[in-house]
Formats: sequence, structure tokens, C-alpha cells
Amino acid sequence: MSRNHHPRRGLEEGTGKNQDFRIERDFLGEVEVPNEAYYGVQTLRAVNNFPISGLRLPREFIRAQGIIKFAAARANVQLGLLDGKIGEAIAQASREVIEGKLDSNFVVDVYQAGAGTSQNMNANEVIANRALEIMGFQKGDYKIIHPNDHVNMAQSTNDTIHVAIHVSALESIKKQLLPSLEVLRESLRKKSEEFRDIVKIGRTHLQDAVPITLGQEFSGYESMITHDIARIKRSSSDLEELNLGGTAVGTGLNAHPRFSELAIRYVNEITGINFRRAENMFESTQNLDACAEVSSSLRTLAVSLTKIANDLRLLSSGPAAGLAEIVLPSVQPGSSIMPGKVNPSIAEMVNMVAYQIMGNDLAVCAACQAGQLELNVMMPVVAWNLLQSIKIATNASRVFAERCIDGIKANADICLRYAEMSSALATALSPKIGYEKAAEIAKLAVVTKRSIREIAKEKLDMPEEELDKLLDVRKLTSIKEWQET
Repeated sequence: MSRNHHPRRGLEEGTGKNQDFRIERDFLGEVEVPNEAYYGVQTLRAVNNFPISGLRLPREFIRAQGIIKFAAARANVQLGLLDGKIGEAIAQASREVIEGKLDSNFVVDVYQAGAGTSQNMNANEVIANRALEIMGFQKGDYKIIHPNDHVNMAQSTNDTIHVAIHVSALESIKKQLLPSLEVLRESLRKKSEEFRDIVKIGRTHLQDAVPITLGQEFSGYESMITHDIARIKRSSSDLEELNLGGTAVGTGLNAHPRFSELAIRYVNEITGINFRRAENMFESTQNLDACAEVSSSLRTLAVSLTKIANDLRLLSSGPAAGLAEIVLPSVQPGSSIMPGKVNPSIAEMVNMVAYQIMGNDLAVCAACQAGQLELNVMMPVVAWNLLQSIKIATNASRVFAERCIDGIKANADICLRYAEMSSALATALSPKIGYEKAAEIAKLAVVTKRSIREIAKEKLDMPEEELDKLLDVRKLTSIKEWQET
């Protein structure tokens, strides 16, 4: 069965006569469920109730659901509350969910009933039916293994979906996003070293400013990503708090007092992350502040990526009628009508990813502030947007590094020519001749299209050797060297 299977027929016919279907019941009545499906009646109701986007919560989230159900089964067996054979079958089925073997049965739309009840029941039913199969029973024989009574034991949607967001987001950040950002940072560091001696004109307000080296410019980009990495690490640390065992409102009703401690221990064994019980289970169940903070740090990363990508597009503009200070790698033809045209395609992709992350953050922020009393019911949309931001930031950062940054070449001659011809060099004369006189020289250089050096030689009574020292563009990029002049 495909991931996008959309089984409406069972509800519409409701005859119970089709041999390809089994009958499942809930307190609302009977429903025909496809025999091949591991999901059950509540999942099928959700599929038919919410034909909204065709989007499903991603693999990382489903993996986290499997981890939670595995941990709960093991903890409840250890506490003597769940039969060992049933618990082992649930754990084995949960392992298959963790490994992605049952992904095609997670069919509920992202835009679903509040809090993610449908998503939680999707996991409960899939695991219950697979566990029944493992034990040699028929799917739907819930008298043996029940989705609510056994798989969902000591849990609620209100804690498991919240925990699944924290687990999936933090795993994705630690194992995917941060390593990808380290690759990008290292690529920028290498370029800052490679370009350290290439002098160019600086620009502020998109107008000529004092000289800088291309390496210094790239070191700024490296530092931006360094700060983003630190910011994401700081913000994501709060995701380590889990309200697992808080059940419906944080009181822990229907959960053993030691359930939370034991279940989180199993979560940690699987993930290798040091998750911990929330300090206040009521606060943790009521709101999604940790998700809002992480999303905010991802938005700031998007701002950084946009700045870097835009700069590279400007610096590489041309090749004949732009700045042309750098050359980006040619990765694909840039026009369907203009032969030979090459565009800054990777940088453009990074811009689009950044804008999407900014939009995702707005959705997360709006959803996080929508909590009411003991629960925030907007968890599914928070999960979708947060995990998508992590994923596209991960992939875009690595591609940016490997298919763009690593292959950048500098046009050193063009960089130096711009620096030596700029009227901004008059700034170096100000300490000697004053701002007003330096401004006159700069204005004359612009009008006559001559260099500051030429005008200064004519207008100033200054030894040529001293003038050469003052206008040495290489020394102007180093405070120490400039002060020595």
C-alpha cells in the first residue's frame, strides 16, 4: 500500500461484505478497514475527515512515535503492569516503526484534529495490529492487544505528541542540522584563508567604502554561521525536557509514579540523547515555548543564509556588466532563451529555503501562542513546520557549501582595481589633511574619473613616499599596519 493511500470506500459502503476488508468498531460504530492495513478504525475516520493537504508528518516524527511506544511498553512491563509477551510484541512492532518499515501506514494528514489525537491513534493502531500479527493473531483482534489499553498504556496524546516533537526535532538538530552547518562553516573558513591577501573595496549602502580583503569579508560569513550554531545549540537544549508520563494535563493520571523515569531512560538508550523529565509537567503540557525558541533560532539562521547568498549573488554579478569580483561554480545552464548564460542557482535556492523557514517560523509562533488552559492543541502544525525548517536548512547548508562555496574563485585583479580607483581612499588622508579637504579631493576624483592618488599628488604638498604609504590599500585593511604608517 502506498504512503498516499486514501481509503474512503470502507466508510462509504459500510456493508461488511467485502472480503478485502475487516470490520472494526469504536463507540461511534462499525467501519470497514482494508485487510492489508495495519491502521484501524480511528485512523480511517481521520483520513476521511481530513482530506486537506496530502502532507504527512515526516519520517523523523514517526520514528519518534515508535521510540515513545517502545519505551512505554518496556517501562510498563518492568513495572508489572503489562503482560511480558504482549509487551515484547508491542516493543518489536515499535522497533519496526522506528526503522521505517511501517511508514506507509501512517496516513493521517498534517492538518488534523487538535493535539494530534489522530496521529497518536494512528501509531497505536499500527503497532497494536502488527503486534497481533507477530503473536499469530488476526489484525483487529483488540481483545488480545488493544491500541488504547495496551499500546497507549500510561500515555495520552497530550504528552506523546509533545514528546515526539521534542525527540524528533532534537535528534534532527544534533544528527543532521548541526553537522551540516559545521560543513558550511568550514567551507567559509577555508575561503577566508584562501582570499586573505586579496584586497578589494568595501561597500556600505551599496556605495564605495574603505578597502577590505576578500578574506575578511568571508570571515564575517564564517562568524555568522558560528554564532548561528551556538544559538541553535542554546535554544535546542530545552527540547531535552519531556513531559512523558504527564498524560492528559500533567498530573500523571493512569501512569505509575515511576513510569516517566523508566520510559525516558529507554528513550535515551535509543536516541543517545540525555532527555530528562520536565521540571514542571503542567508547564510542559500547556505550552510549546521550547519549540518557539528553536524555530526562532532557525529563523535567525535563515537571515544569515539570506545575507550570505545575496552577497555572493552581488559579488559574482556580471560577468561583463556587474561587480565580477568572484566567480561562482557553474552548476547548470541559466536560461532557456539566452545561450551560455549561467546563474547563481545555488545561492538562489538558499534564498528560497531561507524565506520558507521564515514563513514556517511565523506559523510556529502563531501556533505556539494558541495554547489554552492545560493544553496547546496546535501541536501537529508546529511539528510539521519545525521539522521542515530543520530538514531544508540541513540540506541547503550542505549543498551551499559543497556546490557553491567550495568552488568560488576570486578575480583578484578586478578586486584590486576597484580598490585603487575608489574615491573612498580619501578617507585615509583625513587624519593628515582634515575631513573637508579630503572630501574635496574625493569629489574631484569622482567628477574627473581619476584616482585619489593622482588628485592628491596635484593638490597636496606632501612627499610622494608619504602619500604612497597613506594610500597603500593593503595596509588600509589592517589597523596595525595602518597605524604603523
